[in-house]
Amino acid sequence: MDRRSFLRTSALGGSAAAAASLATPALAQGTRVLTMVTSWPRGFAVLDDAASYFENAVNTLSGGDLIIEKKAPGELVGALEVFDAVSSGQADLYHSADYYFLGQHPGYAYFTAVPFGATAQELTNWYLHGGGQDLHNELGEIFNLRSFLAGNSGSQSGGWFRSEINSAEDLNGLKFRMPGLGGKVLGKLGASVQNIPGGELYQALSSGALDGLEWVGPFADERAGFQEVAKVYYTAGFHEPGSGLAVGMNLDVYNSLTPTQQAIIDYASQATTHYNLSETLANNGAALARLQAQGVKTLQFSDDVWDAFGSASKEVMDENMDDALFQKIRASFETSLASSSSWIQKSDGFYVDQRTRVLGNG
Repeated sequence: MDRRSFLRTSALGGSAAAAASLATPALAQGTRVLTMVTSWPRGFAVLDDAASYFENAVNTLSGGDLIIEKKAPGELVGALEVFDAVSSGQADLYHSADYYFLGQHPGYAYFTAVPFGATAQELTNWYLHGGGQDLHNELGEIFNLRSFLAGNSGSQSGGWFRSEINSAEDLNGLKFRMPGLGGKVLGKLGASVQNIPGGELYQALSSGALDGLEWVGPFADERAGFQEVAKVYYTAGFHEPGSGLAVGMNLDVYNSLTPTQQAIIDYASQATTHYNLSETLANNGAALARLQAQGVKTLQFSDDVWDAFGSASKEVMDENMDDALFQKIRASFETSLASSSSWIQKSDGFYVDQRTRVLGNG
């Protein structure tokens, strides 16, 4: 007899049990409630969308046995405090971008994005079929976490600027928001790099505290309103070619779940990644057209700026090679990336180029 059948049978066994059943809220009848802290203000396109999708997927798939309650920044902890809160047991799990937590370990960069790294598909290939998930968990065990990819925003834009970037020298002294190893690259090129939570970015850009910032892409950026305070938008960036989002669960909490509940967390995270990427890519084109209609000038960085990004990226990627786990993660990632890209370039990449050439609708 399963647990729910047992409860129904017991309730029929006597008036006292029936009365208790009627008097007790549904959430108290054996339901496990988990608190999920996030790095995203409520309603933020793409990012909070992913957190909400994951929350709803778990709640639905569990049939009410496992309920996630999502907390926005400030409701329990700050946007960049979610890692420590879950590691210590203050909260049960988080939804965030793991490259925010390079201070805990630089290897976390690979589970969001690294400069000149993987596209969204290449990242998922590595994670699910190239050993990435095992390495995510090996890293997480250091901090009492069990980790999952749970979202992907696709290729992120080069960012919003008050004026055009005509050469790498224009980055020198620029007050710019960019987290992760990409931010360290800009730092090498002379920018004053800041890691400011998403909910504070509009005010920082409008007040002049920032000269520029990168966020996600047209769909999310339009919702954030950056076009109201900056009009120069670079549509391609070196720093996040396929940005993974992550769920980190307190390892003790994860181990206390039933095998079925653990599977639900896993499958919900995979579904979130698929849904989130398709949502972003389905909406970016139309959002970009709306931004342009509002006077936003869309540009691409020149080759010499890309070359400067590349040189600085090589330096940054080599700086953590004294850490054995970082070396292991990097080697695994780059092996998978080479394997994936060798086929994608010859198939999808070539096809898209030919479609654009033949039909002109790339």
